[in-house]
Amino acid sequence: MKTDSFSLRHNGTRAKDVPYMLQTIGVDSLEQLIDETIPDGIRLQEALALPEGLSENEFLSHMQHLAGHNKIFKSYIGLGYHEAVTPPVIQRNIFENPGWYTAYTPYQAEIAQGRLEALLNFQTVVTELTGMELANASLLDESTAAAEAMTMLFGVRSRAQKKANVAKFFVSDEVLPQTISLLKTRAIPIGIELVFGNHEEFDFSTEYFGALLQYPGKYGQIFDYKAFTKKANENEIKVAVAADILSLVLLESPGSFGVDVVVGTTQRFGIPLGYGGPHAGFFATKEAYKRSIPGRIIGITKDTDGNRALRMALQTREQHIKRDKATSNICTAQVLLAVMAGMYAVYHGPNGLRYIANKVHSKAVDIANTLEKLGFEQTNTAFFDTIVVKANAAKIKEIAEQNEVNFLYIDEETVAISINEATTTRDLNDIAFIFAASVEKETIEITSSDVSKILPSLVRETTFMEEAVFNSYHSETEMMRYIKKLERKDLSLNHSMIALGSCTMKLNAAAEMLSLSSAQWNNIHPFVPVDQAEGYQILLKELEHQLNVITGFAGTSLQPNSGAQGEFAGLMVIRAYHESRNDSHRNICLIPASAHGTNPASAVMAGMKVVVTKTSEDGNIDVDDLREKALLHKDNLAALMVTYPSTHGVFEATIKEITQIIHDNGGQVYMDGANMNAQVGLTNPATIGADVCHLNLHKTFAIPHGGGGPGVGPICVAAHLTPFLPSNPIIKTGGEKAITAISSAPWGSALVCLISYGYIAMLGSRGLTEATEYAILNANYIKGRLEGQFEILYTNKRGRCAHEMIIDCRPFKQHGIEVTDIAKRLMDYGFHAPTVSFPVAGTIMIEPTESENVSELDRFCDAMLAIFGEISEANADDTNNIMKNAPHTLGMLTADEWNLPYSRQKAAFPLPFVSDNKFWPSVRRVDDAYGDRNLICTCAPIEAYAEAQ
Repeated sequence: MKTDSFSLRHNGTRAKDVPYMLQTIGVDSLEQLIDETIPDGIRLQEALALPEGLSENEFLSHMQHLAGHNKIFKSYIGLGYHEAVTPPVIQRNIFENPGWYTAYTPYQAEIAQGRLEALLNFQTVVTELTGMELANASLLDESTAAAEAMTMLFGVRSRAQKKANVAKFFVSDEVLPQTISLLKTRAIPIGIELVFGNHEEFDFSTEYFGALLQYPGKYGQIFDYKAFTKKANENEIKVAVAADILSLVLLESPGSFGVDVVVGTTQRFGIPLGYGGPHAGFFATKEAYKRSIPGRIIGITKDTDGNRALRMALQTREQHIKRDKATSNICTAQVLLAVMAGMYAVYHGPNGLRYIANKVHSKAVDIANTLEKLGFEQTNTAFFDTIVVKANAAKIKEIAEQNEVNFLYIDEETVAISINEATTTRDLNDIAFIFAASVEKETIEITSSDVSKILPSLVRETTFMEEAVFNSYHSETEMMRYIKKLERKDLSLNHSMIALGSCTMKLNAAAEMLSLSSAQWNNIHPFVPVDQAEGYQILLKELEHQLNVITGFAGTSLQPNSGAQGEFAGLMVIRAYHESRNDSHRNICLIPASAHGTNPASAVMAGMKVVVTKTSEDGNIDVDDLREKALLHKDNLAALMVTYPSTHGVFEATIKEITQIIHDNGGQVYMDGANMNAQVGLTNPATIGADVCHLNLHKTFAIPHGGGGPGVGPICVAAHLTPFLPSNPIIKTGGEKAITAISSAPWGSALVCLISYGYIAMLGSRGLTEATEYAILNANYIKGRLEGQFEILYTNKRGRCAHEMIIDCRPFKQHGIEVTDIAKRLMDYGFHAPTVSFPVAGTIMIEPTESENVSELDRFCDAMLAIFGEISEANADDTNNIMKNAPHTLGMLTADEWNLPYSRQKAAFPLPFVSDNKFWPSVRRVDDAYGDRNLICTCAPIEAYAEAQ
């Protein structure tokens, strides 16, 4: 055994097991299996042009060397990003803990009560600090949240406004530049007209449906928006506010002004800068908009026994139901970061947050006073943490960088300084020294002042975070135990295989993750001069090159920070390409009926009209129907969105014919990279004829799902599309004809890109290909073990699936058993259910990935076959059976009474392996309908829950 081979550590499959697995499948060799799975015409003829893999030790040394190229300056740049202090108890027990970072989105609530509670905490903090009635479980970043607010307010216009085509949206000049860029990206395709200006000069015309304000403003000035909001409300103009969440500890909440939406980022709540992300954006609004709010909401409901339980409410996977009618294409969140931010609030409590906010504010006042004593003019009349100083910017910059300090240089005569939680008195003295040196004066020692620079009319008087959870865990011992208590309620990859089709829950190797905790990587502001982030620049450029090689394309943008945003970015690049050729009329997007629900939602966001193409009985694209519709719309055809292998888990043999049809009719081909784990090293998007694809780095390239985020969805494009790759208004990115921003930061969630870089570098050319082969092998092995009892819904003509398969559970209805019953019963066996009812209702989609060994695959198959036996014993006329009662909790098993028609042993320990590693669901089956009827989405007092019942 080569102990320094990362491939051997990443891949669960062992060479000694392969002959037995191949025999079960019915092939003689792995090569034969791959030949029978992937069409000949799209196979790569050469190995990936990438180096051979590094060992873990070599990679860690390499990362340390690269980190040495990064310069860690003290950054007071602000613009929505501030150095924060991550409490070590949160860093060690959540950020670095696979029990938290390898969990999946909490679609199976009974085995996700821990992170659901953590997200409920997050929602409660956001709701109370913003003064709103309802908050979601996080969005991707502040700019994305602001864009979602604009879109939502556009969607909820009054009937009269829609009839009059009221489409103007006012954006204050005080809004962050990256947000303005993203608003432009989102507004134009759907017909919103952005109008920029001074909010104090706004005329409140009936031509406007909404407005966006920044609180405090982009350079720190605090404005009183009460009069603005009052007049807007009188004129039926809805108001969104982008707010600094730490400032809201001291400032009156925007909700008290009567605004409609409050957005922002929780990065200041203990989340590392990470060169731009990942960070948890927040979105809070009125309950009146609960059916329109984007993203996920965690709500309180009850389980079968009437006990309190949590689950995702309302918005759960809405794109799969509403598709092109969805209110947003957001299908993910920043769960891991939202959990950390919520835990930051739990750990510090309301009094701790007040202490931190007051400390930040007082230090900002202190440095302002000191600089004024040195003769500098400070122009902000009211501020929280940011001051604006009149000075020779070039001179200040020269001296500051010599002293490893970054400020924000607004113009030649204006410098802004944003103080943060990590700023010390010594840091303030260093700042004073820099300014004194610029005018050749002796520095002045910092002196403290109790003067507040917050407007008296905006001093917060309302209380917040009075619930017990925010006032109970302030020692490290208490906090550590609370985190562990929640962790024990969640099934993650550190317990068992999570065989989710399309979601690719594979190993997130420790060696890939270690560098994320290093300040040399995680403490860099995204808007520092690029020469200070040379290590990042080397790594990100190399990652772009790696992805180019893997996809066969010419250019990559890492900016999209989720798969759905990658879809949108790809379509916007296609849109810009058509416009550059005077083909702006091309707006038809063909989408197969089987596509992921975010595809049509993204197409609508990009201003395209969705035309659905049929799926044949064997699950493939109906080529005749596609050809007919491509010809029908050839003058206006913009794109085809296609997933490959198909959403049904099959390599369609006609794919090159399909892409050629689109090209022949003037369209571009967008490939959804959700199933890229079956392509790497064996075929690629360029070979099948695609023009652009997005990649889910949190699937194929090993970034952890983190309980439902972070995700990264870069786009890779053919040469003719590279000029249109997205830009950033502060740091240059993208092509010479770049579209405006897709996310807040220039390279999106740059910090977690380190993981995918490591994954590729350590597997190397051969290892990447081998991982794909083993993913296909493992899937076909499970298929081989289960077929005969379960019906495999789709295979290719040779009877092979790709890296995943769909099992039809609809025949079990004759026994009264639904697919949901199978999902819940799997919990008793210690497994998370595969993907349920997607892409076909009443089915489950299984994807084992390459990371699982044959023993784990066998345990899963044994569980499924045992469940098949239990289904066979069920009777549609008698629902008091083991399937309908699943999952079985520890409380049930230890109760004095047991009146069920089967034994406790069979309920809790149905197979011998279960008792060796038993996972107990913490609640019984949750009642989704009850929770939607009684929507409670904050840590309400127990009386409120009791009243709802």
